Order: sequence, then structure tokens, then C-alpha cells
Amino acid sequence: MTKKVITRIILALAIYGIFVALVMNFYDDHPSNMKWKDREDYNRHFISKVQLNKFSFEEALEKLGSPDITEAKRIDDDNYQVMFYRTHHVKSDGITTQEECTPLLFKNNVLMATGKTAYQQFNELKLYLDN
Repeated sequence: MTKKVITRIILALAIYGIFVALVMNFYDDHPSNMKWKDREDYNRHFISKVQLNKFSFEEALEKLGSPDITEAKRIDDDNYQVMFYRTHHVKSDGITTQEECTPLLFKNNVLMATGKTAYQQFNELKLYLDN
């Protein structure tokens, strides 16, 4: 009787191990495949760890996927782009707004600011263009 129980336990562990190996090798956990709540949590957690001047535009697209909202400007020889990634839920209306996102400001494809100050800096750049 105990051999039967041990055999079943070993068989269950083997099946579980195979399942884990398959998930680890074949499951695509890219943010674009996540449910919106999971993606918000992922974005918030990931953005909290990025380092200024060490994180690139390409890394943002690779790690966070396409932004929910984006704006870009060129001033002289510099390219500025602000990308908004959804990080917190405000209103259940099916529309993602800037208030529900954390902005990342890139200058020449290098991260230079995050959060509210990033969009403030971007807006100041737009004022520069208007003058």
C-alpha cells in the first residue's frame, strides 16, 4: 500500500515538474499580454526601479511594451519623447488618461525624468518652441 502512495506522489511531482518547465519555456509574459490590473502593477513596479541616464527608449519598449499615450518634439538637434504607461486606475470608462499613467521623458532615447516632473519638463520644452 505504501509503495502505491509513494508511486503516485512521485508521478504527481514529475507531472508538476513537466508543467512548470513548459510554462517557463513557452509562456510569453510580455506586458501587452497581461490583464490591465496586472499590467498596471507590473508597470508601477518596473518604473520604480529604472535609473535616469541608464534606461533607454528601446528598453522601455522591450520591457514595458507600447506606451498608452505618447508625445514627441524635436528642438534643435535633440529629440524629446514622453511616454505614458498606465500605473493606477482612476475611472472605469474604458479610456486610459494621463492621470492614470506615469510619464517617462526621454531625450535622444535616454531616460531623463519620470513622474509628474517628467511631463512638466516636457511642457516647458513646448513653451520653448512657442517662443
